[in-house]
Amino acid sequence: MTGFNVDDDLVRKLAALLEDTGLSEIEYAKGEESIRVSRAATGVVSAAMAGAPPVSAAAGSDAQSGSHPGAVTAPMVGTVYLSPEPGAAAFVSLGDMVIEGQTLLLIEAMKTYNPVRATRAGKVVRILVMDTAPVEYGEELIILE
Repeated sequence: MTGFNVDDDLVRKLAALLEDTGLSEIEYAKGEESIRVSRAATGVVSAAMAGAPPVSAAAGSDAQSGSHPGAVTAPMVGTVYLSPEPGAAAFVSLGDMVIEGQTLLLIEAMKTYNPVRATRAGKVVRILVMDTAPVEYGEELIILE
């Protein structure tokens, strides 16, 4: 990222906007450069900057997961939670058999926890997101076979 200058005032303004609106994440782009400020699960505000599109947590781990027919995708932008509450067991684990409509994880958006359900019955073969990670609309979360 050579040549990318951090605008401290912009980061502060975006962080203040997060606080004022109660949003968990905000992104600002101008040309090829973008800045994303998100609130971590602990309430700390962090900033990520890039001159290219963001890379998901599982990027590079499996090039085949790009358009898998068993992919369960994020229906909204938000923060993923793999268990119903901190310290509880995950909704699903690798190798679990699930039925259509079963809750796989939660996505928190605007202080509301939304269940993401299995679109079909199958076996959980990949979990592509980490707990408390931010996700984008349409991002692949879990692969079922």
